[in-house]
Amino acid sequence: MTAQEFDELVERRLGLIRATLVSKGREYASSTDRLHNFNRGALVQGISPAACLRGYMTKHLVSVLDIIEAVEDHEGGYVPPAELIDEKLGDLINYCVLLEAVLVAERRRHLDAQPEEAGS
Repeated sequence: MTAQEFDELVERRLGLIRATLVSKGREYASSTDRLHNFNRGALVQGISPAACLRGYMTKHLVSVLDIIEAVEDHEGGYVPPAELIDEKLGDLINYCVLLEAVLVAERRRHLDAQPEEAGS
């Protein structure tokens, strides 16, 4: 892969991330909580939003691992379809972005809950 091909791949992926997270946000978020799906799932399960996301993300990770194993099992003779690579890696990448958002939100909640130090 040339540097130009790689740069084009990155630009394409960034566009897909943006488009997917915006469209899925309309489906899974509420008007006041962009991370609604993970926050509500966490409440239902009695776990943290990050742990909830981990559960949702695991399905996508397993799909990617299955693709890698299929290639390895066939000693390079199996070439996954471009659409499969695009979909499965895109899902996992998007969940990593969502995980960052959940962790940032949890960090903010934790810091906001800390009592201010005297004299601050």
